[in-house]
Amino acid sequence: MPEISQDKTLQTIITTYEVTPGTCHDLLDELARAYEEFVIHQPGFIGAAVHVNDAHTRIASYSQWRRREDFQALLRSEEMRARTRRFSELSKNFEPVMYDVVRSFG
Repeated sequence: MPEISQDKTLQTIITTYEVTPGTCHDLLDELARAYEEFVIHQPGFIGAAVHVNDAHTRIASYSQWRRREDFQALLRSEEMRARTRRFSELSKNFEPVMYDVVRSFG
């Protein structure tokens, strides 16, 4: 499971998706399939969580990887490129961004 800590040397990815209420659950299903069938089996994957807002117009996913290069290898794979095209069809836009944890609380 992901652990939020500034002491970690992990790569954190937060991806946000802009969707409509009509496509929200379709994209959630696609994301679940991607994680269950492919992503969790990739080298360096630690864990992830998917969130949806109450209006079903935004989805955010949070994932952690051992190294930045592990996540970049995932993005370059043919399998993920095909899945990303499907995510694009179901969302108005989406953006994966790599972050470093600089502070954590609690």
